Amino acid sequence: MTKRIILPLQNAAELKAGEEVLLCGELIGARDQAHQRMLALLNSGRELPFSLAGAVIYYVGPAPTPPGKVIGSAGPTTAGRMDVFTPALLDAGLKGMVGKGNRSLEVVEAMRRNVAVYFYASGGCGALYAQCIKRAEPIAFTDLGPEAVFRLVVEDFPVIVAIDSQGRSVFA
Repeated sequence: MTKRIILPLQNAAELKAGEEVLLCGELIGARDQAHQRMLALLNSGRELPFSLAGAVIYYVGPAPTPPGKVIGSAGPTTAGRMDVFTPALLDAGLKGMVGKGNRSLEVVEAMRRNVAVYFYASGGCGALYAQCIKRAEPIAFTDLGPEAVFRLVVEDFPVIVAIDSQGRSVFA
């Protein structure tokens, strides 16, 4: 049975590895360069220009937006590329991440510590995911172009709980 989850994420502890989920609400879209800037702000004691409380970050750098569309193709980026940044973001309130591929032991431990989850999005499905994005707007680091931070309002965005808040993993 597929669960429908309303974001921001408030029930991460209830989700179990292997469950099919439809995400509805607000995702934060961000990739490598934006993560680097977020970590630099946190390390300098400054606040981020958006809240991580209950947030779910989608590792995405959308393709250019075609005329008449909300967003271009919006497929997931390999999550492991963000692993160096992720524990600090989890400690700052992040509750979930969406990407493809496995996560490091350090990230899994930070997920346990912060009761957070990692959702798997299928590679090659950027057009499908773009159809689930109902609104997209850059909210930080706009000079990074497609690697800026985006507010993405999604409806029935299909993912699988890949690693739950207890560290159970579909990759094991």
